[in-house]
Amino acid sequence: MPQKKNPDSLELLRGKTGRVFGNMSGFLMSLKGLPSTYNKDLQEDKEPLFDAYDTVAASFKIAEGVVATMEVHADKMRQALTMDVLATDLADYLVRKGIPFRETHHISGRAVALAESRQCQLNELTLEDFKNLNDKFSEDIHDVFDFEASVERRESIGGTSRKMVERQIAVLRGSLGKISSAGNA
Repeated sequence: MPQKKNPDSLELLRGKTGRVFGNMSGFLMSLKGLPSTYNKDLQEDKEPLFDAYDTVAASFKIAEGVVATMEVHADKMRQALTMDVLATDLADYLVRKGIPFRETHHISGRAVALAESRQCQLNELTLEDFKNLNDKFSEDIHDVFDFEASVERRESIGGTSRKMVERQIAVLRGSLGKISSAGNA
């Protein structure tokens, strides 16, 4: 429909993952019971493999078109952020205070529920509100509610910090350089 603003191509790409993973599952099922030599079972490995390859190749072309034509409205994205996005950061805060994540997850959930019941944002809860949930909360709790700091705290491989994103870009550029060099050889 012309009024629709959803990113159709991204929805379609998301849907393709089921197909590719289904092919992988079928492929693995065919391989699961093979002895160490060739068997007729392997006649069934080609179709899912080639279909997965074709699907992924087409998906890359679609993704390339999306990235090339997308327009990012950073201000609108920032305005759409709500503090409940930082619920995991709240749990991580308590982990740094020595509480196991399996417990901090529930405490964070109770904080989100409290904020929802008061129709306010997480960062609008008082220190006393947080201390009523757990005595490990202290004055530095409100430092958690910073979206950019949240992004930068994710420093593991594949994380969202600027350092990790730049690292991944360098890895991808290196891979593309190798592919380009191999194609020219």
